[in-house]
Amino acid sequence: MATYETVLYERQGNIAHISLNRPERLNAFNEAMIGELQSALKEAEADDDVKVVILKGSGRAFSAGIDLSIVFLVYGGGTRKDDPKPSQRSRLHWDRLVFHDLLKTILYCWKPTIAQVQGYCIGEAFYVQMACDLTIAAEDAKMGHSEQRLGFAGAHPMIIPEVLLIGQKRMRELSLTGRLITAREAEAWGLINRAVPPEQLEAEVERTAQAVCLLPRDGLAVGKAQTHLAYEALGMTTSFVQGYIGHTLFTNLRWEEGEYNFIRERREKGAKAAFHERDARYGQYGY
Repeated sequence: MATYETVLYERQGNIAHISLNRPERLNAFNEAMIGELQSALKEAEADDDVKVVILKGSGRAFSAGIDLSIVFLVYGGGTRKDDPKPSQRSRLHWDRLVFHDLLKTILYCWKPTIAQVQGYCIGEAFYVQMACDLTIAAEDAKMGHSEQRLGFAGAHPMIIPEVLLIGQKRMRELSLTGRLITAREAEAWGLINRAVPPEQLEAEVERTAQAVCLLPRDGLAVGKAQTHLAYEALGMTTSFVQGYIGHTLFTNLRWEEGEYNFIRERREKGAKAAFHERDARYGQYGY
């Protein structure tokens, strides 16, 4: 069994538990955690005794999404005004890693995957739970596309899966407003499988995983392969490709007078003030 720094890996019987383990950063994804999560999933795939993978977060959140301190640098926030912009190749490299490679690894994992969600599940974490086969969440968990308030307006890698789950209108509402919904709302919309009281979350996920483990190994493998064929027919992987390219295009937006440029505001005022100003603009309209 490999040793990881940013994720925890444990197998109990036929169930592999993979925990995102940066609780001090609300399990925000950095490059190390993205790589280790992919490695842990590959380890679970290679272990013939593993029938189900449970993906969860340490501490009080599943994940707050991408670590924006890294994004800030990747997209030019750390450069001086007289410095050249980051190269397109550096942007494409990061965006492919985050929005293509990781999500495809999860979606195409040979073992059934269950996302166990508590607290915040935002941005990249929201995509990750959609890429899992099943999602069970604490009823007070909050999830959505708050990252879209940076200016994306729908440039994300899960457009096709999200439309299939909740329809075009709801997908566009979440993308255009960035509002967070509770797990109860997500359950009603069909975005997750179940919302349960927080104190029952772990037991409910375990109960579901044990039920899946009743199926034979070969049956699970054949069923997942058939599912992958269906995903290909629906064009779900093209969503990942357009998502990472679209994200790179977004990072080259030209901001006009009066438009909110988060990277600039963060560089000049700091992260806390920039986030507050970003969300206050939506608050005045009830979002």
